[in-house]
Amino acid sequence: MDTPYGSASLPVWERPEPQPRAAPVPLSREKIAATAIRLADAHGLDGLSIRKIAKELGVGPMRLYDYVINRSELLDLMVDVIYARIGEAGKHPEWRATVLAISHATRAAALDHEWFSDLLGGRPHLGPHALAVGESTAAALSQAPAVRNLDDLQRALGVLNAFLIGAIRREITERRTARTTGTDEAGWQASLGPYLTRMLETGRYPTVARLVVDGAHLNAEETFDHNLITVLDGITST
Repeated sequence: MDTPYGSASLPVWERPEPQPRAAPVPLSREKIAATAIRLADAHGLDGLSIRKIAKELGVGPMRLYDYVINRSELLDLMVDVIYARIGEAGKHPEWRATVLAISHATRAAALDHEWFSDLLGGRPHLGPHALAVGESTAAALSQAPAVRNLDDLQRALGVLNAFLIGAIRREITERRTARTTGTDEAGWQASLGPYLTRMLETGRYPTVARLVVDGAHLNAEETFDHNLITVLDGITST
C-alpha cells in the first residue's frame, strides 16, 4: 500500500487471515492474541516473545509470522482485545455516565492486565475496538456543557486521558512495588513513621503535616472515583 509516508503494508486489522493450512494446530489472530495475553498476564511484556507464544501454541515461530509481521503488531492485537472489554461498558443516555463507565472499565481492565498500563500514553491505539471506545468517549464529552467547539473537545479529551493514564499507571506501579518489596504502601509509611514524625515536628513543612495528619486516607478506588469526578466537574464548568 502506498501512503504519504512511503510504501507500507496494510494494518493488521485490515489484512485477511491467512488461508487455513493442513496442520496439527489451527491458528488465528484471535487465538494468538489470547495466548499472548495469558503470557503477558503471567510474566509481563518483558517475558513476551514470538518464540514463547509459538511454544505455548505448539507450533514453530515462523508460523506466527504469517499472522503478525512483528512484535508491534502482536501488541496492537492484544491491546485491541482489551479495548473490546472496555467497550462493553456501553453508552448511556447521559454523557457523564458514559465517561464514568468507560473510565472505570479502563481502570478495571488495567488492574486485570497490568501490562496494558505500560502501553497507555504511547502511540495512539487505532484498532477497531480502540477506535470504538475513542468514539464513545469523544461523542460523550462533546455533550458536556462547557464543550462548545472542536478545540474545547480536544482539550477535554486531553485532560481526561492525562488523568486516566497518570492515575492508572500510579496504581499499577504501587501494586508492583508492593509485590517486589513485600511491603504495601501502609507498611512502607509505617516504616518511615519515626523519621517523618521528626521532620514534621521541625515546623518546616506545615502544609505537608496537615496532609499527613488530617488528610483523608482513601483507598485506591475511592481516590480514582473522587479525582475522576473532579476532572469531569472541571470539564462541565462554564
